Parts: sequence; C-alpha cells; structure tokens
Amino acid sequence: MADSNNKNQTPATEELNTEYVYENRRYVGTKETVGFVLWDAAQSFNINKYSDRFITNIVQVDLSLQMIEQAINGVWDIVNDIFMGAIVDKTRTRWGKFRPYLLALAVPGLIGTCLYWLMPLMFAGRTSMDLTKFVFYVLLAFLREGIGTFQNIARNGLLSTITPHPVDRTRLITIANFASGTFGEKLPEQIMTVILDLIDNSVFKGGSKKSMYLASFVGMGLFTNFVASGMSFWFFTNSKERIMQSVESPSITQGMKSIINNKPMLLLTLSGFLSSFGIGGSKSDYYIDVLHLASMTMITGIAAAPVSPVSYAYVPWLRRHFSSKFLYISTNYITNFLNVFVFGIGCVGMNWKSKKGGIYQSTIGMLIVMSIYELVWTLFYGARSVIGTEMFNEAMDYCEWKNGYRTEAMTSVAKDIVTKVSAKFSSLISTGLKKLVNYDQTAYVSGREQTDSVKFYMFAMFTIVPAITGSLGIIPMLFYDLEGKKKEIMYAELLARRAALQKAADSGDTEALAKAAKEQLDKI
Repeated sequence: MADSNNKNQTPATEELNTEYVYENRRYVGTKETVGFVLWDAAQSFNINKYSDRFITNIVQVDLSLQMIEQAINGVWDIVNDIFMGAIVDKTRTRWGKFRPYLLALAVPGLIGTCLYWLMPLMFAGRTSMDLTKFVFYVLLAFLREGIGTFQNIARNGLLSTITPHPVDRTRLITIANFASGTFGEKLPEQIMTVILDLIDNSVFKGGSKKSMYLASFVGMGLFTNFVASGMSFWFFTNSKERIMQSVESPSITQGMKSIINNKPMLLLTLSGFLSSFGIGGSKSDYYIDVLHLASMTMITGIAAAPVSPVSYAYVPWLRRHFSSKFLYISTNYITNFLNVFVFGIGCVGMNWKSKKGGIYQSTIGMLIVMSIYELVWTLFYGARSVIGTEMFNEAMDYCEWKNGYRTEAMTSVAKDIVTKVSAKFSSLISTGLKKLVNYDQTAYVSGREQTDSVKFYMFAMFTIVPAITGSLGIIPMLFYDLEGKKKEIMYAELLARRAALQKAADSGDTEALAKAAKEQLDKI
C-alpha cells in the first residue's frame, strides 16, 4: 500500500516534490475547454425536471404500473452496470478507453430519447392501465438505461483522465460549472416552467389544456434532445484522454479489489448510499399542484442569481483553506437543514386536523420563505458543484497510486449500484405514498384541485421527510482522510510514475514500456 503511514512507502518519497498538487500547469487547451463547457451545459440542457409529471400526467401511466416499472428496471439497472463496467475497464483502443462509447452511442441515445418524448402521440387515447403502452414504456426504459449506463461510465472516466493534474482538473470543472450555469444551461427548463404556468392559469387559450400541455412537452423535449446531443458530440470528437491506462487491462477480480481497498471511494459510496435513502417528493410538483405557480423556482431565485457566479470565485480559496471532508459535508447537507426551516415556517397557521391553511398554501408567504432558502443554498452552490466530482477523481488517483492501475468504470459502477439500490427503493416508496394519499393523476390536465391532505403531503415530502431520512450520509464522511500531506505525497509519487511510463511509451519500445510498468508496480 502506497500510504504515508505505511512501512512499504517508497524510499524516494521524501525526495519528491510534494507541492506538485499546487503547481499551476495546464494540459487542456482553449478549444477543448470550450468543448468541455458545452458538454457540461448539455447535461442540464433539458426538461428532465418534469419527467415524472410527463409520465404521470401527460403519458398517464398508472402509479401502480410505474411502481412495477421502477422495480423491474431497478434490477436491470444493477445487473447491466456490473457487466458494462467490466467491459469498459477492459477497453483499450487508440481513441482511448472511454471516448469510443461516447461516440458510438450518441445516435442510439438520441433516438431513444426522441421515442420517449413521442410516447403521448404514439399512445394517444390509451388509458392509464393500457398494457401495450406500459410494455413499450418498460422496454424503452430498458434500452435507455443500457445506453445511459455506458455513457455515464464513460463520462465519469473521461473526466478523470482528461488531465493528470488535480489543479487543472479543478479549474476545468469550475470554469464549466460557472459558464454553463451563468449562460443558460437551465434556459429550456425555465422556458418550460413559464409555459406550464401560462397554460395552468389559462393565459394561453389556443386549445384545451390537455392539447397545449402535450404540444409543450413533446416540442421542448425533442428540441432540447437534439441541441444537447449536438453539443456533446462536438466535444467527444475534440477531446483527449491524457492519463495512460495500465498496459494490461485489469481483471474483474482486480477491479473488485480496487474498490474494496480504496478507502476514500468506500466512504463516498457509503455516504451516497445512506443519503439516497432519503424519501422525498418533487418541489416542482408542490409548486404546480399546491401553489399553481411553476415559476416559483425562477422567482425565488432572483435574489440568489447574482450570488451563483460569485460562489465559484471563492472555490479555490475554500479548497486551500478547508478539507475536502468539511466542504463535502457542509455543501451537500445544507439542503437538509434548510428543509427543516422551510417546513417549520410553512406549518405556521395550519389546522393540523384538516390540513387547511398555513403558510405552505400561501403563494406570497412561501415566496419569501423559499427566496431565503435559495439565497442561503446558493452561497454553497459553487463548492458543491466542484467538490463532489473532484473527490471522485481524487479517489481514482488513489486507486492508481495504490494498485498501479485505474478502474474508473468498475469503481463508478460499484458506487452507482449501491446508491441506485437505495434510490430505487426510496423512489418506489415515494410513488407508493403518492398512490396511498389518493393523488389525482387527471386533476392537472382537467383543472381540478388536489385535496388539502394531498397538498400537505406534497409539501412535507419535499421538506421535512427527506431532511430526516437523508442525513445519515454524513456519518461515513467523518472518517475520510485523503487530506494534507498524504494527498501531497500521493500526487508527487504519481507524477514520477507517470513520467517514467510516458518516457517508455514515447520511445516506442514495447519491451521497455512493459519493463517500466513492472518496475512501477514493484514499487507499490
């Protein structure tokens, strides 16, 4: 184990430049940086925020059938992750380890998403219990999940190999998040929000509410799909993987071993697993079904808007002065503390027996409360956007440091699987509770009101319930220790190893490369 406290630590460690982590060296050029920004923006250039509403209220798949689909797809999700992760980790091509999957699956992914948004047209007039519609929905979910698994694994892997330097990587992530967040990655979602409000409050009178909702979802869904796919594909063709993979691809056994002995990743995974047990509802559902103002998200964010870009400015300072552990806990769990505050204020004035009244049913009252919420939350936004991704990448570097090879795919899969298990369980429970409290799926398109008890449930499910059920993830991170001198030594040793391997690779001598790789493994 290559560890600062390990007796097997290489003797040359003390002679290495342990300030390497703070060198200001850049590998990613301007063109590739611009492409990375577009790619990052493409991840949010969609209306996926309203996917649940689309399936529930527009496509109208019965909630009971949705629970069955979630259970079936949850099993498939776990099974395909394992096999696809192993396939990606064993990939070695002249285009890289991850880019081939991003390039090859771009068009199939585009087609699958188009079919998703076209479902209400394909199954017009079918009931919510129609089996043909349900079977198509399940099969399409299977297809999109399989493609999505390969793409997600490749995305995570590409980000961890696009540059060997942690400071360069943090710079890239920060620039991308700042630029895409400042210049319109959420624009489609915001436009869709306004459209839904105009239809909901009968400002648009071009036809029935049902037909206008249908046209809005299908049109915006298809438009964002084509634009986001184009931006992503442009980056895939202009990107480069810069961290050399081991000469021999790791076996499945080695991949599993690298997960078990990677303490930073184990703690991150366990934290995500426990946090994902947070049972919660949708804030947008509450805004639409209770306050009839989907634009509440935009309005409450006005005061916080200037703070969002500023929150990125002090990320480098925070990274230098606070540990990753502290930043991870404070930025990821501030939402839980704020949700407790919102729930307490929202219940003021409510009749607990009938669930009538209360600030939570007041548009003006909740406008003030949620504006405060958004302002405080945004102060942590920049650090939150960067720290989680960078800690994953640091854990991948730790894997290379300790084992001599990288297993981005299998590690990403293992992390995702345990998180998905708890998330799928929570989603299943949340859907079941929605059914249990008699949520009316047809009320939205027909203009009817949900009952007061349903409205209170929707309020509680996006505030107090996830705050209580999702806070256990803090505990594992209290033991995270990839900090300070240990991290500096890790990057100093990795620099030396990579330089030796790159020199051997540049020589074109395969025997020298194999010998250099063996020498580096012997030092571990």
